[in-house]
Amino acid sequence: MATVIIVGAGISGVTAAIELKNRGHKAVLVDPGPIPHPLAASTDISKAVRAAYGPDEDYTALAEDCIPIWREWNKQFGTELYHETGVLFVCRHKMRPGDFEYESARVLEKHHHPFDRFDATEFHQRFPAFAPERFQDGFFDPVAGYAESGRAVATLVDYAKTLGVELREQAKVVGIDESDRSVNGVVLENGQRISGDAVVIAAGAWTPYLIPRTTPFFRATGHPVFHLKPSKPELFLPERFPFFGADISTTGFYGFPLNQGIVKIANHGGGREFSPDSSERFVTAEEEHQLRAFLRSTIPSLADDPIVYTRICMYCDTNDGDFWIAPDPERPNLIVSTGDCGHGFKFAPVLGKITADAVEGKPNPILKKFRWRPEVKFGVTKEAARFEG
Repeated sequence: MATVIIVGAGISGVTAAIELKNRGHKAVLVDPGPIPHPLAASTDISKAVRAAYGPDEDYTALAEDCIPIWREWNKQFGTELYHETGVLFVCRHKMRPGDFEYESARVLEKHHHPFDRFDATEFHQRFPAFAPERFQDGFFDPVAGYAESGRAVATLVDYAKTLGVELREQAKVVGIDESDRSVNGVVLENGQRISGDAVVIAAGAWTPYLIPRTTPFFRATGHPVFHLKPSKPELFLPERFPFFGADISTTGFYGFPLNQGIVKIANHGGGREFSPDSSERFVTAEEEHQLRAFLRSTIPSLADDPIVYTRICMYCDTNDGDFWIAPDPERPNLIVSTGDCGHGFKFAPVLGKITADAVEGKPNPILKKFRWRPEVKFGVTKEAARFEG
């Protein structure tokens, strides 16, 4: 049995701690708190759960593995953490090869995953909140939806504690206790050390600041999120307004149905690069202007409704958009589990297993995709990152 220190009690960290504990290790989960941490990407009211991933069949297959487990978690924990409302992807022109929407539908069909195609007339009958004649094509995936992300993290942390995971809350890690070829634990802000046989860094956007030598591979970027209170809530019920991506490759905008009286709209793009602890962490007037322009053209009934809350969702980006779950080649007992690039939460049911396999050095085909890959540096053109919300 090894003592494994997991830094960060977001979705990657807590699922890793649960899996490692179930495998017989001593798991120590360290977080500055409170949990869910108010600045963590996991802390929000919703994250998409979808199998549509353009041409990338690896992520489609992983998501299809996750959805039955999300359903089981609802039963296990006696609460609806996952809402299977379906997801909607639409575009302004007919879907064509190379488009995210076309390639997603092609892969879903190959996987025998059910989805509905529709024409413009049928679309506006089913989803009346969207502007007439705005979108000409798309598809609806009924076997998908969204997770209540903040509640899911809190539930899983409570579950981890019942299993015997040691939670060190109000403990901020500021450094790694390391020698030339290994790590011995972590250093806390108060100068204390926690010793362990291995350390997993699941710190999201804080990773390149906690391990500065990873800055060529990771970038912390902020993306705007808006919560609006609709004046016509009946238009935004899940059956009429599911999670959607609106010509996502072009606009970057996506959103979620009515939840707690709120409609969430967010934007995925290049984002603004800064530390997650930065004073710049706020939604700008320009970002709000872009939101209003999008709503006027696309969801006009929401365009003038009040914004009741905004936040910046921090990504830990990799330049190819893929996760980075791998041991440091120079210090193999230091495992980095990050690079979620705004699309990691849906994979909560399998993230812990993948990270635990990386800790134990067990073979797992997907780890080849998520390997330590120093050639993937910023400044080199790569495909656009995925999105989640």
